[in-house]
Amino acid sequence: MAEEFPFDISPMYEGERVRKGDMYVELGGPNRDGFELVQVVDPDEVEDGKFTLIGPDILDMKEGEAYPYGMIYKVAGEKLEKDLEAVLERRHHEFQPYMQGYMHLNQRYDIWVRISKDMVKKGLKSFEQIAKATMMLYKNELPFIEKMEAIYITDEEKVKEELAKAMEIYKARDERARAIHDEDVDVFYGCTLCQAFAPTSVCVVTPDRPSLCGAMTWFDCRAAAKVDPEGPNFPIEKGECLDELKGEYSGVNEKAVELSGGEYDRIMLYTFMEYPHTSCGCFEVIGFYMPEVQGIGWVDRNYPAATPNGLPFSSMAGQAGGGKQTLGFLGIGIQYFYSPKFLQGEGGWTTTCWMPKALKERVLDAIPEDMRDKIATEEDATDIEQLREFLKRVNHPVVSKWAAEEEAEEEAVTEAAAPEEAMPQMQMLQPGMMPQMQLPAFAPPSGGAAGGIKLILKNANIRVEKIVLKKKE
Repeated sequence: MAEEFPFDISPMYEGERVRKGDMYVELGGPNRDGFELVQVVDPDEVEDGKFTLIGPDILDMKEGEAYPYGMIYKVAGEKLEKDLEAVLERRHHEFQPYMQGYMHLNQRYDIWVRISKDMVKKGLKSFEQIAKATMMLYKNELPFIEKMEAIYITDEEKVKEELAKAMEIYKARDERARAIHDEDVDVFYGCTLCQAFAPTSVCVVTPDRPSLCGAMTWFDCRAAAKVDPEGPNFPIEKGECLDELKGEYSGVNEKAVELSGGEYDRIMLYTFMEYPHTSCGCFEVIGFYMPEVQGIGWVDRNYPAATPNGLPFSSMAGQAGGGKQTLGFLGIGIQYFYSPKFLQGEGGWTTTCWMPKALKERVLDAIPEDMRDKIATEEDATDIEQLREFLKRVNHPVVSKWAAEEEAEEEAVTEAAAPEEAMPQMQMLQPGMMPQMQLPAFAPPSGGAAGGIKLILKNANIRVEKIVLKKKE
């Protein structure tokens, strides 16, 4: 193997990152088209071990540049069926990173690959070496693959042409998966493919909630668990339904403890703000709660700019990814937008306030007609104030929450305000000193409820040099 492959191949390299300064070339990713596709075909349509390249090879590429990238694998075997195509496709993300110096991220039409300078120095000369190593890994790990052929594409026009065809295949798979719902089955499925870089990730795939990466549906996971019982996909018994609205199941909670190493013990599948599903890092879209408007925004990895909360996709992905369960952030697959249980714990689409225009247009048929014009894009708002104005103008459902909250706050202030003589006196500290603030404890009036002070500061710019709170004797 060492003679044919000049680079090391081992599971120990899974999750390795190739930084920009260390890369020889970048393939696909945020700046170029890229995709991967597996097709199950008849044995006589495959020439086992054959490799075809359409476009420039590795040494024909300019160091430091980005190029389009397509990988098509044709596979055949007596036990193979069409349902396994997506399953095998997703294993790219497991097998290809075994090669030291080869970074593979994401899936389907979002692949992002980097080849390191060190890999080229060691003797990597052609994509054929990458393809041959990949096919070897597939056939070693999945012996039901009897024949396999690889076609790699780096020609820009050909990548676009084949990507368009692949998108139709992905679409057909996704539409088939929407015919079944969570209440129709007794078993969900788990996936651990992302645990190499997200060790506490608990990926639960249900009929109404596809994988975060978007590559695996409930049907795909079922097929994978059937043909590869020791693989990364496995059944999860639903158990008792503890909360139908938010999607909490006893079986999922039990699996959460096991898969996260005890980090988490509860997961709610249809909510954003209470024990949310963990976010791995391969998610196609990340959601973010904006308390200023009491609504939710969504952004995909193809949108490079900052969202109204001031953060781009990359920053939020870094904050919420890695297998974390983060209140206010949620990674999802694009097909989840089409689910009848889409974020039903928060009211579904009625709480969505902002999306990039390209993402909104892509899932427009999933958005209820009465909400389509009420969800802002970057053309309507790029910061919170602009978003507030837009939401008021279109009378978005979240606006009704604002008035109710303000009224409740005013009542709370009136009820909680203490008499003037009970207010604490203020004395000054010397400028530059950091006050050790400890609010005084007020004894409740005898025979009555506890008193208190509530300060609400809205749109205030405050400069304080020194402050001391003292209880009045």
